[in-house]
Amino acid sequence: MSDFDLVLSGTLILPDRIVPGGFVAVRDGVVAGLGQGVAPAARSRHALGEALILPGAIDAQVHSLSQKNQEDFIWSTRAAAAGGITTIVDMPYDEGSLVCSAEAVRRKAAHASGQARVDFALYGTIDPLEGAARIAEQAEAGVAAFKFSTFGTDPKRFPRIPAPLLAECFTAVARTGLAAGVHNEDDEYVRIAMEKVRASGIADYRAHGLSRPPLTELLAMLQIYEIGVATGCPAHVVHCSLARGYEIAASYRAQGHAATVECLIHYLMLDEENDARRLGGRSKCNPPLRPRAEVESLWRQLAAGNVTLLSTDHVSWSLDRKSDPDMLANASGLPGLETMVPLFVKGALERGIPLTWAARLMAENPARHFHLDHVKGALAMGKDADITVLTPEPTIVEAAKTGHSVAGWSPFDGTLLPYRVAGTYARGCHAFDGTRVLAEPGSGSFVRPLPTISFS
Repeated sequence: MSDFDLVLSGTLILPDRIVPGGFVAVRDGVVAGLGQGVAPAARSRHALGEALILPGAIDAQVHSLSQKNQEDFIWSTRAAAAGGITTIVDMPYDEGSLVCSAEAVRRKAAHASGQARVDFALYGTIDPLEGAARIAEQAEAGVAAFKFSTFGTDPKRFPRIPAPLLAECFTAVARTGLAAGVHNEDDEYVRIAMEKVRASGIADYRAHGLSRPPLTELLAMLQIYEIGVATGCPAHVVHCSLARGYEIAASYRAQGHAATVECLIHYLMLDEENDARRLGGRSKCNPPLRPRAEVESLWRQLAAGNVTLLSTDHVSWSLDRKSDPDMLANASGLPGLETMVPLFVKGALERGIPLTWAARLMAENPARHFHLDHVKGALAMGKDADITVLTPEPTIVEAAKTGHSVAGWSPFDGTLLPYRVAGTYARGCHAFDGTRVLAEPGSGSFVRPLPTISFS
């Protein structure tokens, strides 16, 4: 009789080392053993040969409800399972329902619990008219972090938070022990730049980058980190497309401040002069794609240890929201849940970057950042058995063909991947078999930080 429910054998990818001929053993949904060599018996035992076995990815930035009646958790978590992502952290800017109170957090958690196929955590935010009054109650309701923006996409759904109010919010967030994540674009600068672009008559792919030059990001980052210093709040920039931004974050950390920064997979894989030109509105994201030289500089920042998290900023806009010939008229954001993990492996292998970074940036670091590391983020004894299996099978990205994305398109369509996601296990249960998503709606759970932080 076996001691284990599941044993997978292959090459283990851990944050600090790679273990060829390794195995992970699972009992009752948690990791119960790790080793190298002959694998123990189990009720379900799989020798996977040259497969890579990674901790299940945690996507730190997902927008499941940005377009009403489009995606929802039933689709976002389906794409996540197919992409080797076992936990998503969902943003609070839902169309028609800003998540800015304990009641809204509980309502969203209950809604998602009936749909989710993998686990999920939630961000909270504020209504600018209420200020920071509801931050503590959202922490008590279980949010894993807070999100704000220095740029206003919409005054109600995605509002700008001016510096004095941002400082008030950071002070309140600091009391919870959680992090304050901020969208980093200087509102005034962007709006002036956009007017200049419109006046110039440029409307093609170039318009977006011209409307958000590098200083719009960098000035906002300095404001975010300085407010973090002044308030003692962990300050997190939720996406940065510029190498200089990672250098700025590293300088604040070197001074002893809690200053973290997130990279998006499309900033590592797509560029302005080739991909934005080719994709048009399908490439539009905020901040924008940058030139290829900047892309390669980001990889160097990653290899130097200056990137804290890697995520997708996933949103599955319908194509009618991404196909306007006027670049600035398109919605901002890209789908990425199904492709992040194999894309990172592709990019890392091409540049000689150790795959240990995959386990750090997409599992260990996000689990720690969101205070979920008591159950998530590692192939380690007692942690949830969230596991991603990649096999060395060249695969071309075809989002419409897989059927796992409600959008039916990807900016990476046509990309050749050297590895494919051949299996996903969520808390020891087989969620994806390489072709079909096996996890049923409702099998995912709301995960939250341990209630050990003072919220008052």
